[in-house]
Amino acid sequence: MTQPPPVLSALAAADAAELRELLLEVCSSPAWAAAVAASRPWHEPEELHAANAKAMAELSAADLRDAMAGHARIGTPKPGDAVSEREQAGIRGVDPSVLDELRAANAAYEAKFGHVFLICATGRTAAGMLAALRERYPNDAAAEAEVVRGELRKINDIRIDRLLGARQ
Repeated sequence: MTQPPPVLSALAAADAAELRELLLEVCSSPAWAAAVAASRPWHEPEELHAANAKAMAELSAADLRDAMAGHARIGTPKPGDAVSEREQAGIRGVDPSVLDELRAANAAYEAKFGHVFLICATGRTAAGMLAALRERYPNDAAAEAEVVRGELRKINDIRIDRLLGARQ
C-alpha cells in the first residue's frame, strides 16, 4: 500500500476535537462529523469521500436539518463568508430581476419544505439554480429530502477536496 497524501495523514492523525472542528466546517451536522471521524484512518482521498457518502446516507431528518443549517440561502451568500461567496459565484453580476425571482422562489420553497433550498451551487448560474428550484418545488417532502441528501454529499465532496488541497 502506498503512503497516504500528507494532508490526509495529518487529518487522520488529528486529535478528536481538532478533527471535529475541521469536519464541521465541511458539514454542520454533528452526526455527520462523528460518523466520518469514526471511519479513520483514511489511506486514500476516495476513502474519505466514501465515508462522506456513507455518513450522508445514514443521517436522520434532524441530522439533515443540522447539515442544511450551515448553508446560506441560494442567491444570498453570507456576507464575509468566503466559502458561501465562492460556492455561489454564479450569482455575481446577474440581472437583479433574476435575483428577485430567486428570492420569491426561495420563499415559496421554504414555506413548503421548512428549510432553505439546497443545491450544489458550484459551477451553476443563477438562472440554472432558479430552474432547478422550480423543477424540484413539486417534489413531496420525502423525495425532496433525498435530493437534498445527494446535494449535500456533492457539496461535502467539494469541500473535502478543498480541505485536502485538491481544489482551489
